Amino acid sequence: MDNQNRVEPEPFIHVADLWKSYSDSGVQIDILKAVDFDIALGETVAVVGASGIGKSTLLHLLGTLDQPDKGKLFFRNEDVYSFENVRLAKFRNESIGFVFQFHHLLPEFSALENVMVPSLIKGDTKKAARFRAESFLVRVGLGERLNHKVTDLSGGEQQRVALARALVLEPPVLLADEPTGNLDIKNSEQIHELLMQLNRELRMTLIVVTHNMELANYMARRVTISDGKLVET
Repeated sequence: MDNQNRVEPEPFIHVADLWKSYSDSGVQIDILKAVDFDIALGETVAVVGASGIGKSTLLHLLGTLDQPDKGKLFFRNEDVYSFENVRLAKFRNESIGFVFQFHHLLPEFSALENVMVPSLIKGDTKKAARFRAESFLVRVGLGERLNHKVTDLSGGEQQRVALARALVLEPPVLLADEPTGNLDIKNSEQIHELLMQLNRELRMTLIVVTHNMELANYMARRVTISDGKLVET
């Protein structure tokens, strides 16, 4: 095949000239400076490095939970920062799953009810939302714990509920910020393996902020932030 005639596929995620700064006592602190990078569909990326370098800031920008000072974020060639609020909320609900170190589950709800929430926000019927939620709770090994309130679940089980909630709409992107930061070694290893299994099964793009190098080593790419720039490690 003539490589000169081969057309490279468009990146699934394209970040262009991303800048983010904060003001501290009147002093501007540049967290991200002219960040450019591409991520392919189904790729796994770990963002590693010391606290305070901007890892979570980057993840929040990729998840459209925050807006940059300057720059563009393209998903499938669409500039999502240009979306108006309703369209952006719909995009975030259907296209991006979030898992955090602190799971942010609703304590008065059962595991099943927590995982139903994204489907109900999307507008699915209660029956459809329940079916989706049950399927993913079974998938993460909690088929016997559907109706338990999350306060009655262990830390590892709660994080599995959070993971099921993040994945229930089968988003093409999962963003995870220290997903095993509060778990013991055994539960951490189980979550690591589950993330990679779901990445393979769903062809889900996975971007993880972590201090855990064991988890980072599961990822195909590892990047860090140095002087506001993204650097491959």
